[in-house]
Amino acid sequence: MTVTEERTRTYEVRTYGCQMNVHDSERLSGLLEDAGYARAADGEQADVVVFNTCAVRENADNRLYGNLGHLRPVKAGRPGMQIAVGGCLAQKDQGEIVRRAPWVDVVFGTHNIGSLPVLLERARLAEEAQVEIKESLEVFPSTLPTRRESAYAAWVSVSVGCNNTCTFCIVPSLRGKEKDRRPGDVLGEVRSLVELGVLEVTLLGQNVNTYGVEFGDRLAFGKLLRACGGVDGLERVRFTSPHPAAFTDDVIAAMAETPNVMHQLHMPLQSGSDRVLKAMRRSYRAERYLGIIERVRTAMPDAAISTDIIVGFPGETEEDFQATLDVVRASRFANAFTFQYSIRPGTPAATMDGQVPKEVVQERYERLVELQNAISWEENRAQVGRVLEVLVAEGEGRKDEATRRLSGRAPDNRLVHFTPAEGEPPRPGDMATVEVTYAAPHHLVADAPALKVRRTRAGDAWAARESAACGAAPGSAPAAAGPVALGMPVLRRA
Repeated sequence: MTVTEERTRTYEVRTYGCQMNVHDSERLSGLLEDAGYARAADGEQADVVVFNTCAVRENADNRLYGNLGHLRPVKAGRPGMQIAVGGCLAQKDQGEIVRRAPWVDVVFGTHNIGSLPVLLERARLAEEAQVEIKESLEVFPSTLPTRRESAYAAWVSVSVGCNNTCTFCIVPSLRGKEKDRRPGDVLGEVRSLVELGVLEVTLLGQNVNTYGVEFGDRLAFGKLLRACGGVDGLERVRFTSPHPAAFTDDVIAAMAETPNVMHQLHMPLQSGSDRVLKAMRRSYRAERYLGIIERVRTAMPDAAISTDIIVGFPGETEEDFQATLDVVRASRFANAFTFQYSIRPGTPAATMDGQVPKEVVQERYERLVELQNAISWEENRAQVGRVLEVLVAEGEGRKDEATRRLSGRAPDNRLVHFTPAEGEPPRPGDMATVEVTYAAPHHLVADAPALKVRRTRAGDAWAARESAACGAAPGSAPAAAGPVALGMPVLRRA
């Protein structure tokens, strides 16, 4: 085989953890495609496998090393295959990864994801592992090329890092202090995305509502929300995750008064006990949290509010847990992401006295889930009879062949399974107007055929991408493209 006939190397990115990691993986994919790699087809073994890891989730280490162990014999039988490990666990463990798994070729940290293609080439030429961990951010990830998974919705990072010191969280030591993008850069990326057909953006930050702290404007996030309202063609704006201690009334006003900012709020509670919140170093108390909820609902009665809750934090008593249940009852969350506390090495909570027995944590967790499921179901039943415009989704929920149901998201982010009208079905990215006929704890159903379908530029973009994917030669390389300023997406075949 001549040099010009050399097969294009393929890649796969495996992502664990939070939305930050999902967003980073889009950058990693964009970087690899920009360097000439092609995404591996489903079921095909990739030449390069990249693990974008999480250090927050329980058993993160075991999951990584278990997956690396499964790949060891695969790599031994596939000359030239490479394995790279990045993300928060790589930032934490650094050289320990290649000591425990010497068949890994590249380890890179959260601050230098842009180095991946160079490190892979360096490892190939040197025939030895390359470990590069930067201790501070050199290039803001949003300036890197990206391969977005969606043609109609996109993450837009407004900041990276965190200035808080929550005792259960290792993220600040792995992501560093908060660094903010300039508003003009954020809005430039949003406009570029809309020009490509994107209808919905989610503004992303570790504590998204502290945006502006680096350049001294504590009202910057509310201003940014209002500025997004002026982007022609942008239909939905969301954000995640705000910190209750920094949640200000100007943000509530911006949400209520900006038509394309959705009436949906995900705001972590973690605990309803003031004593536990203090031990967690969460700089708010239950009364403040409930006050925010009340003000949001006064301004936006239809707002859907979700949260994160940790059960069994060290020292948590039954009285503390009951305080959490009380806040859950009062808050009427549409949904809650509930977690059983587990020790995270490197965090202050890991060595605290009063570690709660596993069986007690499990029992409390089950009571919390039972309560929240009942509330979610009640809140969803209140949606029956409403007419909603649903953004049709790809790869979410289900496509039920028996009932012909498709899935999508309502403005408040509730999942809706709906029945399309006869004729050409809506495409992912199109808007379907439906009437809710049934409610389950975690989704809504519209059994009657959709009342109306609005075809969109996002649907056009999805159809164009699908057409290009079907027409591309198997294993062919994507068209070359250089890095794009302000994180403008590089659209390539799926």
